[in-house]
Amino acid sequence: MSDKEKPRQESNLVEKIKAVRGMHDITPSRSRHWAAMEAKLAELLNSYGYAEIRTPLVESTHLFKRSIGEVTDIIEKEMYTFGDRNDDSLSLRPEGTASCVRAVIEQSLLDIPQKLWYCGPMFRYERPQKGRQRQFHQIGGEAFGFEGIQVELETLIMHQRFWQSLGLSEHVELEVNSIGTIACRARYKEALVSYLEGYQKDLDEDSQRRLGSNPLRILDSKDAGTRRILEGAPVLDDFMHKDSKSSFELLQSKLSDLGIHARRNDRLVRGLDYYNDTVFEWVSGLLGSQATVCAGGRYDALVEQLGGKPTPAFGFAMGLERLMLMLEETEFARLDVPEIADFYVVVADAAFQSRAFEVTEAIRSRFPSKACYQHLNAGSMKSQFKRADRLRASYVLVIAQQEYETQSVSVKNMTTGEQHSCDVSQDFASLFELLAA
Repeated sequence: MSDKEKPRQESNLVEKIKAVRGMHDITPSRSRHWAAMEAKLAELLNSYGYAEIRTPLVESTHLFKRSIGEVTDIIEKEMYTFGDRNDDSLSLRPEGTASCVRAVIEQSLLDIPQKLWYCGPMFRYERPQKGRQRQFHQIGGEAFGFEGIQVELETLIMHQRFWQSLGLSEHVELEVNSIGTIACRARYKEALVSYLEGYQKDLDEDSQRRLGSNPLRILDSKDAGTRRILEGAPVLDDFMHKDSKSSFELLQSKLSDLGIHARRNDRLVRGLDYYNDTVFEWVSGLLGSQATVCAGGRYDALVEQLGGKPTPAFGFAMGLERLMLMLEETEFARLDVPEIADFYVVVADAAFQSRAFEVTEAIRSRFPSKACYQHLNAGSMKSQFKRADRLRASYVLVIAQQEYETQSVSVKNMTTGEQHSCDVSQDFASLFELLAA
């Protein structure tokens, strides 16, 4: 038979579907570290009077254009935006503050001062790199209805406690700045643009684009040539209102009194249009070029701008991928990651599974916060003990022929090696007493 006459062989290979670029799975080996990290942060936020709020992943595109600013990088080139079947423009949320503000207005939550926190995925179409992904996660807090520097101080004190509780204090540095009121900033923008126009052709490509749209972001440029040009640029301090200056000076003084070192960074402006006066970043040398792990500031005009009543506000967001990178670098020094399994039930034969279910369900009822695994597949006793060892089980409970016939359970303490037999014919009291020791 010639090659042409041979029947065509159909390929049995199915093309693998991969995750979208810049969007990553968090597998079980890492997810328990994530859960422990998030639980610790949530506990601290709750202890400072923050209540959790959960907002949708998808919002009206108009929300972000009104809050973030139409000429920011996020709006111009980073948002995931699409039309639905009603031709409404929707966007995956690129940050959490706008959604939170929309929610407190819509749900009428501003009758009294509120401190709220949220946690979840955000989305930006950026070049994926270490510490920067297209789907990333943030935990953030927003304080509404608090004037003056007291809420700013409390927030930064709370962050200091974050770092202490996670063993990261020596790896972070606080940078602060004041960008003044919106009116101050408008006057400064004019002076800055006038200065930079004389060097336009020498600016880096991003700064040339921002000159006509968002010139304050040029101050944050990492390009060496642009930074040299900025050395002679007008200084925002010269355009700030005296109240903004005195408030910022008082904040720095109080931070110093509290033992929190804060470095003044007069190039720190943040990339979102809604900020005014105090802005800050916590940066770390463990993160390379993506040094910021937590940032935020005051945004007193945003609630009114989105249709609410005038409300002072101050908030922050912390990048969880970056925080996890820092924890990995320090080998999770202070992160209490629970064992994968507390109890593992070895079943010698499928005929004993019903008895095993009775035992495991009794244990789960008595110890609801503990993890109890029951072996469900066929396998030798040796392989089951290996599995229990990999899961770092504290106790292994065995149900084999003898245990089944005598209505008992053999228990091995995997730490000490001690073994006991517990009668479960009447109740589980002796077993519970042993497991609780």
